[in-house]
Amino acid sequence: MTAWLAIIAPAWIAGSILALLSAPLGCLVLWRRMAFFADALAHGTLLGVALAAWWQLPMGIGIALVSIAVVLGLVFMDDERLPADAVLAVVAVSLLCLGLLALTQLTDQQANVLGFLFGNLLELDWADLPLLAGSVLVGLGLLAYIWPAQVKIATHEALARIQGINPTRQRLFFMGVLAGFCAIALQAVGSLLISGLLVLPALTARLWSKSPKQMVVISLLIAQLGVTLGVWGSIWLDIQTGLSIVLILAILFFIAFIFSKIIATKFWSARH
Repeated sequence: MTAWLAIIAPAWIAGSILALLSAPLGCLVLWRRMAFFADALAHGTLLGVALAAWWQLPMGIGIALVSIAVVLGLVFMDDERLPADAVLAVVAVSLLCLGLLALTQLTDQQANVLGFLFGNLLELDWADLPLLAGSVLVGLGLLAYIWPAQVKIATHEALARIQGINPTRQRLFFMGVLAGFCAIALQAVGSLLISGLLVLPALTARLWSKSPKQMVVISLLIAQLGVTLGVWGSIWLDIQTGLSIVLILAILFFIAFIFSKIIATKFWSARH
């Protein structure tokens, strides 16, 4: 048991630290209806990794450059003739294809493709935790700074404008925090599953929440449970940690959804 803990403990702690940021950020993603944008940014991390390896730069710089390019590209492609969700879907799949192509053809990272796609928390050791914790703390600080304005915009954008809040500036701030999260979550759950880690806990919490604060708290608890069960499940099932974590979160969502439906049906029957 001690030997297993020596391997699992760093991954477990790293996932728990990451969940501290993913839970509130995921709630904002839902409130601001930006799940597709989060997916596009997440897929863009793969291209960022490939470019960083090709140019021999730190991975974070490559991901940051691609994230900036994605934001600028989406601003350029803003056209009333095109549905926003369709544009984001096209951008996401294009970035995924470009990332895979660049990673396998331009770099020597072919052996690590599965890790970049689905994550591998078990490769983390104790020396990696301080940097991860510091990054999450910075992300939480930035999120706390923009939180009041973000909630006001999500609730009533016109009223937020009257109160002097600049939606465009706040959108860019939010995109920056989201891009940073995608960069630090890449090793945890991989490019394909980052949006699942963001959205699933918040979506599950929404079924049982009566206020924004309650939704954030429940989302945090679900994220922590998903990480714990997912890390141990990846050992038991011998699968990628990111795949296991997101699969557990999906199962928790469907269980919560079914129970909420049953309770709602019983309540409706009792009323009528």
